[in-house]
Amino acid sequence: MSILLILNCAVLQANDKSANYQLELVHSGLTVPWGMALIDESKMLITQRSGSLLQLDLKTGLTTEIGGLPKIATIGQGGLLDIKLSPDFDKSGWLYFTYAKPVKNSAATTLARAKLINNRLSEWKDLLITKSVSTGGRHFGSRIAFDYDGHVFFSIGDRGDRDNGQNKMTHAATIVRLNLDGSIPKDNPFVDDDNALDEIWSFGHRNPQGLAFDKKTGRLWAIEHGPRGGDEINLIIKGKNYGWPVISYGKEYWGPFDVGEGTHKEGMEQPVKYYVPSIAPGSLLVYNGKAFPDWQGNLFAGALVLTHLNRVEIDNNGKAVGEERLFESLGKRVRNVIADSNGYIYFSTDSGDLYRLMPKALSN
Repeated sequence: MSILLILNCAVLQANDKSANYQLELVHSGLTVPWGMALIDESKMLITQRSGSLLQLDLKTGLTTEIGGLPKIATIGQGGLLDIKLSPDFDKSGWLYFTYAKPVKNSAATTLARAKLINNRLSEWKDLLITKSVSTGGRHFGSRIAFDYDGHVFFSIGDRGDRDNGQNKMTHAATIVRLNLDGSIPKDNPFVDDDNALDEIWSFGHRNPQGLAFDKKTGRLWAIEHGPRGGDEINLIIKGKNYGWPVISYGKEYWGPFDVGEGTHKEGMEQPVKYYVPSIAPGSLLVYNGKAFPDWQGNLFAGALVLTHLNRVEIDNNGKAVGEERLFESLGKRVRNVIADSNGYIYFSTDSGDLYRLMPKALSN
């Protein structure tokens, strides 16, 4: 059963003494719960980076391990990563995954899809094994988002190789756009460019571990790790260059020196918001739920290093106009954040906990 934690809102939300929410600890004992997807109001699928997929019954707290996964490379930051239901899930039954696929003594961020039948995945198919192989185990990305026109986006980190940032002949350091069946849309920005891969939608990203499409505004948002400082929220636009590693608001790890050429350069996009010091973002949600009307259109990100749930207010012009850091007192590395059909917010932590954020008046 869920364990109800009525937390001190004056501590958790010091800037708003009238906070009207409370937090439930729904489940614990998970192993780096990386991705989450709600099948319905009572069943949630959870990917564990260690390479397993669980179904959690939110009413009973019981978990069932789902079979049928492929071989997964659990090296460094790689493993079983994101999971999302297809926009037409009720009709098609497709689940989409990203994971680190073993390739040539290394691993590549891979997009796949499968169906869930009797607690086992069937019809598994890799839709794109990206050209992003590296000898290291860093910066795989990788989050999934869908637009309202039948496309799937997913993000890939630079794999720890900065030169990948401005190299469009690799999928590393890019956000990719495909049709739902894995084919390449004819209107992708580089399909007629012999010096770029057809799947690329945007490039110049360091390690985007949050990706979300706002169906109300048609905006695609990403949040990515900077080096030492310089995490970025970016509004993703077709074919644009987001500058890594030429421009950055971060510093070198080995000293107090700027990365690249500075913070601005012609032809390279500026972030909507950047963080110094880094919060180390692990996910991104565009909130359009009914439970918290004051948060409509806000962005929520998990913060790993600064251990909180980060809320950013976005105005009608797509500008960041406010920020709030929730639940810092928990001291938890917040990995993923999603919302259910009621607008309740769920977030997972690297320590294996799953929380639910609800309006105080509606909790029981």
